[in-house]
Amino acid sequence: MGVAEAYRSFGRLEARGESAVYEELARRVAGDAELVRLIEDLPYRQRQPNLLFAAVRYLGGPVEDYPAFRTWTLGAWERVRRVMAERRTQTNEPGRCAVLLPVLAALPQPLALIEVGASAGLCLYPDRYRYRYGDGPLIGPQDSPVTLECRVDGPVPGGVPDGVPGGVPVVVWRAGVDLNPLDVRDPDDVRWLESLVWPDQPERLRRLRGAVEVARQEPPRLVRGDLNEAVEELVAAVPAGATPVVFHSSVLVYLPGEARESFTARMRRLPGHWVSNEPPGVLPSVDELMPLPAPEGRMVSMLALDGRPLAFTGLHGQFLERFS
Repeated sequence: MGVAEAYRSFGRLEARGESAVYEELARRVAGDAELVRLIEDLPYRQRQPNLLFAAVRYLGGPVEDYPAFRTWTLGAWERVRRVMAERRTQTNEPGRCAVLLPVLAALPQPLALIEVGASAGLCLYPDRYRYRYGDGPLIGPQDSPVTLECRVDGPVPGGVPDGVPGGVPVVVWRAGVDLNPLDVRDPDDVRWLESLVWPDQPERLRRLRGAVEVARQEPPRLVRGDLNEAVEELVAAVPAGATPVVFHSSVLVYLPGEARESFTARMRRLPGHWVSNEPPGVLPSVDELMPLPAPEGRMVSMLALDGRPLAFTGLHGQFLERFS
């Protein structure tokens, strides 16, 4: 897919209905031959709309008015390009915990969580956030600064067992791996995370800041490295008596097919459980078991436990549609 079509697709499938600012920005960039040529000169990994828009915002540039965005970006292109080369689209969306929680709560407790592609590790704290599914009651610790709302279609996968205190899993150990882990104690890393939140989504920004507050109280153990090389060592380090759970959301989509296959093979032989939340098409062995085709006209992820599909989910954890 060429740059212009990739930006049009992003605006039409990902931003529409979620961010009017980014929908318009992506559409206008796709029709701007000069900007498209500059983006085409970047390595493939650096061409994503989210990366460009976040880099501009990180540097203090405008995104809500296209002429101003264009003028500023062209004038500051060398700085923008450097940020895009140095940073990654490490969107650390704690909202995704809302679609992970029911699966985690239904596993044998207590849990040892291992997130691959962990960014700053904000999704390693599902037991520290509050949740509301549809019109249901709030569950989770009452003093949490983060409340996650999730629309549901059908029963929540796995249910929320009565035996789990507060409806959240019992987590006794947590760790993550990332090629470039971010530190919640570093103001510059946090500024980058905030730049990745879409500009007309203030609720996402509030919950990101709340999640950073939670993580700063007990900073996660994050390992720098390739997920295929590091995950086995982390699973081996899980304390006795805890159930190892390796999970990831919108991470494998950035890996080449061979690396995905290698990771899938590891997950099937390692002890514990594997929770994946990736777009359809990323894990072919999981896709083969899908009881429904992926919806057209919108982007979704597919939640699966140990390679068995459970539901379609929103990219930021905003909805959960269980397979019947």
